[in-house]
Amino acid sequence: MIVRLAVAVALAVPMLSLGAANATTHSGLRGLVLRSTSVCRTDSCEEPARGVLLRFTRAGRVVTWVKSTSRGRYSVRLRAGTYTVKAVRRPVGTGLTPRVVRVPRGRIAYVDFHLDTGTQ
Repeated sequence: MIVRLAVAVALAVPMLSLGAANATTHSGLRGLVLRSTSVCRTDSCEEPARGVLLRFTRAGRVVTWVKSTSRGRYSVRLRAGTYTVKAVRRPVGTGLTPRVVRVPRGRIAYVDFHLDTGTQ
C-alpha cells in the first residue's frame, strides 16, 4: 500500500509542475510601430510612431487596444490565433501593415507595424 502511494506521488509531481508551466506561459505580440517620414534619414524613411492606438479584433469582435510608447514600442498579451489590427486614428495614406497577424501558442512573437502616412 505504501509503495503504491509513493509511486502515485512520484508520477503526480511531474504532472503538477507541467501544469504550472503551462498556466504561466503567455502568448502575445511585441514590437515597434513605425511611420513614414517626409525626410529619409540614412537608409530608412521611417521613424518610431508614438501614441498610436492599435485595435485588435478577432471574429469581428474587439479583443483589446494598445497604445505605442514614446519610442514606438508596444506589447500586448493575446490568446493564440489570428487577429485583424487597425490604427484607430488612421492618417492619410494606406494605413497600417500588416493588417492581419498570427499569435503563436505559448510565446510572445515580434511583429513591427508600419504606418503609411502618405508623406513619402
